[in-house]
Amino acid sequence: MEIVAGYAFAGPALDLGALLWDGRCLPDAQIRIPLAMLNRHGLVAGATGTGKTKTLQLVAEQLAAQGVPVFLADIKGDVSGISVPGESGEKVAERAREVGQRWEARGFPSEFYALGGIGTGIPVRATITSFGPVLLSKVLQLNQTQEQSLGLIFHYADQKGLELVDLKDLRAVVTFLTSDEGKSELKGIGGLSTVTAGVILRALTAFEAQGMGDFFGEPEFDTSEFMRAAPDGRGLVSVLELPAVQDKPQLFSTFLMWLLADLYNDLPEVGDLEKPKLVFFFDEAHLLFNGASKAFLEAITQTVRLIRSKGVGVFFVTQTPKDVPGDVLAQLGNRVQHALRAFTPDDQKALKATVRTFPNSAYDLEETLTAIGTGEAVITVLSEKGAPTPVAVTRLRAPESLMGPVEAGALEGAVKGSLLYGRYAEAVDRESAYEKLAARRVEAEAAAAEVEKPAAKGPGSGSVVDQVVGSGIFKSLARSLGTQIGREISRSVFGTARRRR
Repeated sequence: MEIVAGYAFAGPALDLGALLWDGRCLPDAQIRIPLAMLNRHGLVAGATGTGKTKTLQLVAEQLAAQGVPVFLADIKGDVSGISVPGESGEKVAERAREVGQRWEARGFPSEFYALGGIGTGIPVRATITSFGPVLLSKVLQLNQTQEQSLGLIFHYADQKGLELVDLKDLRAVVTFLTSDEGKSELKGIGGLSTVTAGVILRALTAFEAQGMGDFFGEPEFDTSEFMRAAPDGRGLVSVLELPAVQDKPQLFSTFLMWLLADLYNDLPEVGDLEKPKLVFFFDEAHLLFNGASKAFLEAITQTVRLIRSKGVGVFFVTQTPKDVPGDVLAQLGNRVQHALRAFTPDDQKALKATVRTFPNSAYDLEETLTAIGTGEAVITVLSEKGAPTPVAVTRLRAPESLMGPVEAGALEGAVKGSLLYGRYAEAVDRESAYEKLAARRVEAEAAAAEVEKPAAKGPGSGSVVDQVVGSGIFKSLARSLGTQIGREISRSVFGTARRRR
């Protein structure tokens, strides 16, 4: 049979499940994906409740078992069970028998993270400088003109040596530029108006008032932590716990993109490997693209296209392929499509659009995609030669870890017991743009007060100008201005800063 032959790979592969044909499950016809092709990216799609999360868990388990680190975003809090053995039962035993699986309960080495420490997990923070203007504009919901203006503000801060570590640093820089003292500086930034700067300042203030400041600061998370293996050689599963911030979709989806962009910036080119260095599952992917600017979409497309050669595979997880822009979708060679609903005209359009994204097949995919059950999917992947495999309707294997969340106490114990917890748990607030501008303001006020005093006479009593020029603050500012080009931060696709090594 042509479909069976299309999945008979010679090299290492992940076992997804057994072929469904003519209403029967064929346990001898295994549907697989070559391990070496996992860096060619993929899509896991399907309506709510069709089994997407279990598919992620299944693939993540097998990657970890073969020594490949995995990153998972846990939106609803039900992926943490991957760290502990699953529970056997009639349903699991029946599924294993149907698909020819030798099921064994086992957990996988895991680390748990939380954005800004909100929720249970090792805190993940980014500095404002590292996050960059394009991603921050997405979070602040700025329009294209405002996004470009924010880029100019970052450029100004980079040149002046004003480090943007947290939100108050950026707010201080924008406040300075819109003040009487900073208006002359503002004029020197081409294309930035006082009105636009004021809009950005109000957006920052509102954002900070919503408690978003915890996500930005130091110590900044080093994304190379995701690339580790456990002592037994299995890949580490990094789970970002997001239930505490699931009401902030713009924030967490953009933060996921920062993690991916940071990996892209830091990793060397490696070409095609026998197995990926990391596979990154990007859940609720449609949130990333909603309202995205042209610059943002271009940066995503470039990152996804080029990160493959750095050994990283990216799987977008969403409801339908139409949630993903065409330029990105074209790069997703591995497809696992769960059931779709067709209750409304919009559903029907989405169904037809989904069918058109698959190669020609022996199935009536419009009918099949509305008829398959939970834990079943339409699959096509890239063969070892990089060609699409025949479309195969598949009954998927059961995950071997717990299909649900671990207990809250166990999760907290795993976080506190991690070697990384002490490294990232406590936030650090060092001198940066806010402190430098505050010191500059104090110095200016002191100089103004001196001007009002009678001029002192006698040896060594120089003029007020001499005193100000001789002050430490002035010398520090002069040095920063004198080395603008040397201090300017190197930025990449999203305007994110390259990590200094």
